[in-house]
Amino acid sequence: MEHKIINGISIPLTAGEISARLVAEATWNEGAFDRSMADLRQKRNALLSSTDYLALSDNTLSSTTATYRQSLRDITEGLTTKDEVEAVVFPTKE
Repeated sequence: MEHKIINGISIPLTAGEISARLVAEATWNEGAFDRSMADLRQKRNALLSSTDYLALSDNTLSSTTATYRQSLRDITEGLTTKDEVEAVVFPTKE
């Protein structure tokens, strides 16, 4: 049985509280993929930003850098599960 602590006293949860907790957990779990993707995109965007100056019109982008940047942009393609997102390996900048 699940309990809550109120003023230092352990009190069993009611059926309604248990039900609400299960709904909250299910909702949290359903959002896991979206949270993982948001984290991945944030990291990817930071890496892209660190090379943005190389892509300015007054610079000639090397093929290595262009490939690196394209790999970063493509990194989210085809991902459908949280496990796939968490298994992503970022390309290395050479």
